[in-house]
Amino acid sequence: MSSELTGLTLATARDGLAKGDFTSVELTQAHVAAVEAVRPLNAYITETPEKALEMAAESDKRIAAGKAGAMEGLPIAIKDLFCTKGVLTTAGSHILDGFHPTYESTVTANLFGAGAVMLGKVNLDEFAMGSANMTSYYGAVENPWKRKDDKKTKLVPGGSSGGSAAAVAARAALAATGTDTGGSIRQPASFTGIVGLKPTYGRCSRWGTVAFASSLDQAGPMTRSVRDAAIMLGAMAGFDPKDSTSMDKPVPNFEAALDGGVKGMRIGIPREYRMDGMPAEIEKLWQQGIGWLKGAGATIVDIDLPHTKYALAAYYIVAPAEASSNLARYDGVRYGLRVPGQTLQEMYENTRAEGFGREVKRRVLIGTYVLSAGYYDAYYLKAQKVRSRIAGDFRDAFDHVDAILAPTAPNAAFGQGENMDDPIAMYLNDVFTVPASLAGLPAISVPAGLSAEGLPLGLQIIGRPFDEETVLRAARSLEDAADFDTKPDFIAGR
Repeated sequence: MSSELTGLTLATARDGLAKGDFTSVELTQAHVAAVEAVRPLNAYITETPEKALEMAAESDKRIAAGKAGAMEGLPIAIKDLFCTKGVLTTAGSHILDGFHPTYESTVTANLFGAGAVMLGKVNLDEFAMGSANMTSYYGAVENPWKRKDDKKTKLVPGGSSGGSAAAVAARAALAATGTDTGGSIRQPASFTGIVGLKPTYGRCSRWGTVAFASSLDQAGPMTRSVRDAAIMLGAMAGFDPKDSTSMDKPVPNFEAALDGGVKGMRIGIPREYRMDGMPAEIEKLWQQGIGWLKGAGATIVDIDLPHTKYALAAYYIVAPAEASSNLARYDGVRYGLRVPGQTLQEMYENTRAEGFGREVKRRVLIGTYVLSAGYYDAYYLKAQKVRSRIAGDFRDAFDHVDAILAPTAPNAAFGQGENMDDPIAMYLNDVFTVPASLAGLPAISVPAGLSAEGLPLGLQIIGRPFDEETVLRAARSLEDAADFDTKPDFIAGR
């Protein structure tokens, strides 16, 4: 029964709870055991089994009383970037040692208000800075997938939401929260064979989420189906007056929008995403995706996004600049780690030197440099202008198409330690995801096939601002056509 329960989706678990096939406590107990079983993957930083069972018992009471919320009784994992009241919140960094927030992030408050059950806090690249989940102070996360001819090499789950992706793929949570700054929901979803949705910037509140780059960070769901993504986004989203970037827009019934299909829809194929050296299997999968959507009744339209080639360079100026500013608050004075010094200045220096990891230090240094006198205009201001041009390209494209189809990542999951000595190679993992992030657009990754090594590959649908319904409809059509049902090598209970 345990593996049957952990193999459910959010939608099927919700239906089972409603019919009384099992209780939330039974569902949660199965997942608590699954969390213990996947400890070798290092997906969780903090497990909260007692809290989970308490929340499940309360959910069972609400279900019995006919007062079930949209996520009632469903056990999920929370990326350790979201502040959770009274529960250790680390952002994967040594500098937040011992930080137990006295408040709840808006996204988690919304989820818990809808009845979701928290299994624990999952691992991530430190301060969400990374594409492989190798930079966490709490150690690397392992992808539950293996190459078919190489079962020894440990693979990365992608980043920064690698713990979320690994937990969902390995059946150690029905779903998980993620955050996407330049692709940190979509790329790990592609690497682990799950669905990852980055909503429009401003759709989900950033309040209570540890900041990396404030004009880019956006929370979203990581699930095992497109329907689950729609269900979870509906519970996460909503206007928040505490967040000045939160948009005061009604939250649609995303799940109701799923079944419209793509007949009559115009799908854009960006020429600029066909890059030199792109693996043949990525191009083949993309062509297959085009064929699937065309077969479902969509019209395929070639489009131009001419400033795409500058997106990665612009992103790696804007994001570190904002990180440099946001991370200035970690100084050993108010919370987290404090390393004493003879003077206040020395205490700052000692705390930040010991508290931050190598990748965080690199990005803070880059960000401080591009914001410094004499370089602000040459780098940061120019990057912001390029960002505006990229957003303009998408606006022009959406005059002619309803959604855009592209690969999610330029490759499948790679081995732990590979590319780690080459930051540029690591940054190139975000080449297909960064443009939509810079433009603040909704985008979803759907598992669509396997690489020659037997590893999952994702396709990405990008949509207009606040048009997640169209994105989800197209994604559902892709999901149906791909019929991706291959499971990873490491699954809890197997």
